[in-house]
Amino acid sequence: MRIQMMCRTLVLVAMVVAGLRGISVKAQTARPEVGIEEHLGTYLPLDVQLYDEKGYLTPLRGVITKPTIITFVYFRCPGICSPLLTELSRVVDQMDLELGKDYQIVTISFDHREKPEMAAEKKESYLSAMKHRVDPAGWRWFTGDSLSIHQVTDSAGFYFKRDREDWIHAGALIVVSPQGKVTRYINGVQYLPFDVKMALLEAAEGKATPTISKLLTFCYSYDPEARTYALNVTRISCVVILLLALGFVGVFIVRPKLKSAER
Repeated sequence: MRIQMMCRTLVLVAMVVAGLRGISVKAQTARPEVGIEEHLGTYLPLDVQLYDEKGYLTPLRGVITKPTIITFVYFRCPGICSPLLTELSRVVDQMDLELGKDYQIVTISFDHREKPEMAAEKKESYLSAMKHRVDPAGWRWFTGDSLSIHQVTDSAGFYFKRDREDWIHAGALIVVSPQGKVTRYINGVQYLPFDVKMALLEAAEGKATPTISKLLTFCYSYDPEARTYALNVTRISCVVILLLALGFVGVFIVRPKLKSAER
């Protein structure tokens, strides 16, 4: 029995050491060339100045004054940028938060060759396609020089790479607090309105938390008639029953056997 206990202890020690090594290696790993690295709790450089859709050079400090969804795209993108922005428009239409009042969206082109005129065209295109009328000031569109763009994207952990005339990049919504603090990443190009709403409410309080889209997808089901997300009681009940069953097995079967073995 003592030998078994010693073996278990050695295994645990080995697991801890391996975990510490993994953390050390991860800390020493260079940033990804392309992709998204979560910088939760990091503050964006609000003194950076970008050109808005009207061509005015504007510091981010004067723009980010509410819970804000930031999207990094480029306007000529033949890939995921258009689906991402279209999906975001759909979410805005479905949420009960008011764009421009409760939160805002800031779309930044990371292609330094794109100009304010193109930003204005894209803004008009997406706002006019939305089902509900929104405050145009609630969704701002920006371009800028390469240095300014990289200051913002690097601080947010968004990395991209030029590929001839196009760019290789990932897609995500990056949610920040009114103070410019990164509080949530919602990856991909499909979003739950409830998830986005919760991210904005938490951003208003300055809470930096990991993405919970998988948990929300599991716990909530979309009702197309009511156009809302409701708790999936059946699914949650199954999990509770399973946990109770596992607890029963552990307390009344496994535990007594372990005690008998120790004797």
